[in-house]
Amino acid sequence: MSGEWLRRWRRGGPAERPGGAPAPGPGPPPPALRYRRPKFVPGGGEEAPRGGRAVRGAAPERPLPWGAGYAEVINAEKSEFNEDQAACCQISVRRREPGLEEDEEWLILCSTQFLTGHYWALFDGHGGPDAAIIASNYLHYCIKQKLEEVVGGITEAQPPMHLSGRCVCDSDPQFVEEKHIHAADLVVGALENAFQECDEVIGQEMEATNQTGGCTALAALYFQGKLYVANAGDSRAILVLKDSIVPMSSEFTPESERQRIQHLAFLFPKLLDGEFTRFEFPRRLKGDDVGHKVLYRDYFMEGWGYKTVEKADLKYPLVHGHGKQARLLGTLAVSRGLGDHQLKVIDTNIEVKPFLSCIPKVNVFDFSVHDIKEDDVLIMATDGLWDVLCNDEVAHVVRSFLAENRTDPQRFSELAKCLVCRARGKKRGHQWMLDDSHEASYDDISVFVIPLHNREED
Repeated sequence: MSGEWLRRWRRGGPAERPGGAPAPGPGPPPPALRYRRPKFVPGGGEEAPRGGRAVRGAAPERPLPWGAGYAEVINAEKSEFNEDQAACCQISVRRREPGLEEDEEWLILCSTQFLTGHYWALFDGHGGPDAAIIASNYLHYCIKQKLEEVVGGITEAQPPMHLSGRCVCDSDPQFVEEKHIHAADLVVGALENAFQECDEVIGQEMEATNQTGGCTALAALYFQGKLYVANAGDSRAILVLKDSIVPMSSEFTPESERQRIQHLAFLFPKLLDGEFTRFEFPRRLKGDDVGHKVLYRDYFMEGWGYKTVEKADLKYPLVHGHGKQARLLGTLAVSRGLGDHQLKVIDTNIEVKPFLSCIPKVNVFDFSVHDIKEDDVLIMATDGLWDVLCNDEVAHVVRSFLAENRTDPQRFSELAKCLVCRARGKKRGHQWMLDDSHEASYDDISVFVIPLHNREED
């Protein structure tokens, strides 16, 4: 699918599916997206006053799916806007007959006559809010479409080799079984394809409007009794259960994906344009290191070795820095995300995008094999929360808060606000500090609290 649908939708034209009415002729480029907050946040078209970093939540009169809670706060003047975005909705997936054109509008998300899923997502923008806004508007449409493309296989006990049901080889079912292909694998594939398509649309849209920037993406989909969490970036999701914490995502940073990034540079050295070295060293090498053996790592190494330093090793490392200071090509702090198609290393023609993957890692949680309790929740948050609170600290806040507020009908919304307030801290002079006097988060912070016990079944 091209980005034409999105461009027409933004201009207020008919939301027809690509392949329907002919595309409009050449004209002036569409205007840049208007900045806004999530649609379910009161006053979503405006930003909250920055000075006190007021915490904002979802409107009580517009409950989110499953009665989920949401809260956010803007950064401490790191950028002009809150570059986080959020989205949630119900997604209805319709069976399609092969070869037949649909004669009804395809953007129906709330029909109850087909397979129903529930979706929540967070997007953490960088280089501006535009990529995150586009992703929040569009990723769920991509997911819906990709699920509809495989729905015939999802509804079968075992996905057929041919979606049409045709059997070319009598052993086709055996081959599928030997590969251990299940319906859940088709949902995972649909999510991966949806992220890929959304990334392409963002690239087209940003180029058309002469915008730059990108975003991370963390999406949760409940579908057919399973929870799928897809992550591309450094946001995080955890399940806080009565007696355990279940991580549902992993952060993707230049350090965590060093080997993938180095391997790409090994396969395609021209991507570095002679400006970077793919090798990792404990520190930036100096001229006095030439000719000596120093610690290093290459793409095939988990451990360390020694290599004799050559003059070429003095170039800037492909992955450099440690922890939150680690950077890809000296530019980005994440190694997966959407957008950034126009991003180049400063003062060079080196494109960052080839090293920045848009493909998420998808984790699956099967509700049928777990006994979900009343206070079990999924916590989704951008890195503004996790920079200052670990999983155990978040879980402690969750369990304590819910135990003390059992009768409050808005307790999941209030819990989301509580977590945001905890990470934001309090302003003392010119600084934001946690209760333990450590530095609080200066970043944008967005949090979903999704209760699991009273979930709506498909």
